[in-house]
Amino acid sequence: MPGFEWNRETETTPAPVAAEPTVVPAPTLNGHGDAPSIVDGVYYNARLDPKNFLEGPISTNPATRLRQMLARPGIVVAPGICDGISARCALEAGFDCLYQSGAATTASRLGMPDVAIATLNDFVQSAQMVCSMDPTVPVIADADTGFGGPAMVARTVTQYARAGVAGMHIEDQVQTKRCGHLMGKQVVSREEFLQRIRAAVIARDSIPGGSDFVIIGRTDSAQVLGMDEAITRLKLAADAGADVCFIEGVKTAELLTSTIAALAPKPVLVNVISGGLTPSFTCQEAEALGAKIIIFSLVSCVAAVHGIREAMRSLKKTGTDFTSARGMDPKAFFEVMGLNEVITLDAMAGGKAFELV
Repeated sequence: MPGFEWNRETETTPAPVAAEPTVVPAPTLNGHGDAPSIVDGVYYNARLDPKNFLEGPISTNPATRLRQMLARPGIVVAPGICDGISARCALEAGFDCLYQSGAATTASRLGMPDVAIATLNDFVQSAQMVCSMDPTVPVIADADTGFGGPAMVARTVTQYARAGVAGMHIEDQVQTKRCGHLMGKQVVSREEFLQRIRAAVIARDSIPGGSDFVIIGRTDSAQVLGMDEAITRLKLAADAGADVCFIEGVKTAELLTSTIAALAPKPVLVNVISGGLTPSFTCQEAEALGAKIIIFSLVSCVAAVHGIREAMRSLKKTGTDFTSARGMDPKAFFEVMGLNEVITLDAMAGGKAFELV
């Protein structure tokens, strides 16, 4: 062509144009709630980005407070509670997060083993009581399998959030589940597990006003399908919107370390049950390994069994409860249950019912 010279030395190849990420709105029920998005198949909610919870005063909203605890330094330690007494004792000891264990709740409310016998109503009623004791303290609640299909999972989230629960974990066992530290577990397909996670996220994002409720994806597949499958499932759960990852039954410190690395930057929860599949990590050991939450599921109910057994045997043998009472009279017992707060409230309101107790 006239006036055109091709200089091969100065020729450059145009840089490839990066493909625009595919962004679609994430679904919410009836168009209510947040406006999250799914970018290249990965859920994202700008309002819930951990960086938004790094600074500022600690919130009085338990779900927001839990997100602040997850975003800031330090491991979250949540002892398992089984009833009002154990919750009171945990708060008295100074714990700033509680864990409503499914096994402990089933045992305390029904006197039954953790084999899918307790219902959503059992769990919610227990949560309402526990969360009312100090509404600012986050409670993480076991939600088993979500108690049904996606609609039931969504109902579980809304019921828990209304009860004051800060976050819940939902697992991939079949509906007739069992304690994660028993043998013979069975799990659903990846897709059914992800349906549960998606339903939970959609329900959370559909709560009017914007909820900070934390969704924890739990897999029990490590003992059934192996650690690689368990990690894959949790990566997919994180992409679907799970805020925290939880592999049940991690058997060694090395496996916990590799799991945490594989799932980074998602925070990882470790469940410690004495005599269970997971080593009895201390809080300090778990934090050093990189865990962000540690729960001690049966700490209260196992201790209760030992203490109550001893007291009952002593009563049967001696005919008196004097020894097992250890000097705790009724007033001292009720003070652990919040008696002084009741007395103070009554007096502030002008009442005189408790001038003498």
